[in-house]
Amino acid sequence: MSKITAAITGVSGYVPEYVLTNKELETMVETNDEWITSRTGIKERRILKGEGQGTSHIAVPAVKELLKKTNTKPEEVDLLICATTTPDMVFPATANLITAEVGAVNAFGYDLQAACSGFLYALVTGSKFVESGQYKKVIVVGADKMSSIIDYTDRATCIIFGDGGGAVMLEPNTEGLGIQDSILKSDGTGAQFLHMKAGGSRKPATVETVQAREHYAFQEGQQVFKFAVKGMADVSAEIMERNHLTGEDVAWLVPHQANKRIIEATANRMGLDNEKVMLNIHKFGNTTSGTIPLCLWEYENQLKKGDNLILAAFGGGFTWGAIYLKWAYDPK
Repeated sequence: MSKITAAITGVSGYVPEYVLTNKELETMVETNDEWITSRTGIKERRILKGEGQGTSHIAVPAVKELLKKTNTKPEEVDLLICATTTPDMVFPATANLITAEVGAVNAFGYDLQAACSGFLYALVTGSKFVESGQYKKVIVVGADKMSSIIDYTDRATCIIFGDGGGAVMLEPNTEGLGIQDSILKSDGTGAQFLHMKAGGSRKPATVETVQAREHYAFQEGQQVFKFAVKGMADVSAEIMERNHLTGEDVAWLVPHQANKRIIEATANRMGLDNEKVMLNIHKFGNTTSGTIPLCLWEYENQLKKGDNLILAAFGGGFTWGAIYLKWAYDPK
């Protein structure tokens, strides 16, 4: 019997219509387009507008499109994992809201929170259910409404983040395609540099925490940048080394879109040319769990069956990791 691997058989994405440009941010905080672009590579980001709109309203359109593209009936889905840092509510899980909305009545679902590394963690987790032979169709979602936890008077964070997300279908493969290897890491001592101060069980919401603006993302940019450059580059190089890959063997680096300089440092460490690096940070900014599936969605037509891809991310917590996978289908 051939070994079962978990292969991505379809990908979809969704970004809200509203475009928040660097020029508009100039009217909100003390910054300018040149400063933002030179330091981050970001020109604009998407924002989900409208009362009562949450992360599920980003994920549902992506999942519906994924079902259509893969010719999958909603009731055929076995499991849906939603990687998100901005769930619609503390409970129920956003994954449950998504399955109900798309009609995946036979699927169980749950959320996974690992900040910007969430999609990688969820993809590896979902792959194990497929590899075990227990499930045939697993959907992995990465989506965030970061605008819901961003202080638009704080120029350290408001220039970076946007809203958006995507979804992939994982199915069994016996051709040796799909996920080949993964390295996932975490270090809680980094929590002090990137976190949200209030809103959890340690510091529940009060009038005082709201007045102190403690329900927004807090980041010490220089510390995070230093750790992210080393973390993403190290795991990307390590996964290549242990799978005997060179820069020539890798068709694409699919990096988390947090900062263009971090992406460039990772590619350089891997020995990759710029044309092998997926990049859409200039359009969408950092959508946290959504960046990697959005890259796969945008570049899908350039991917060929058998292509070697390295997915890499770094996030708050700290969390980081890399996945080596072989793409399972040709452009349609």
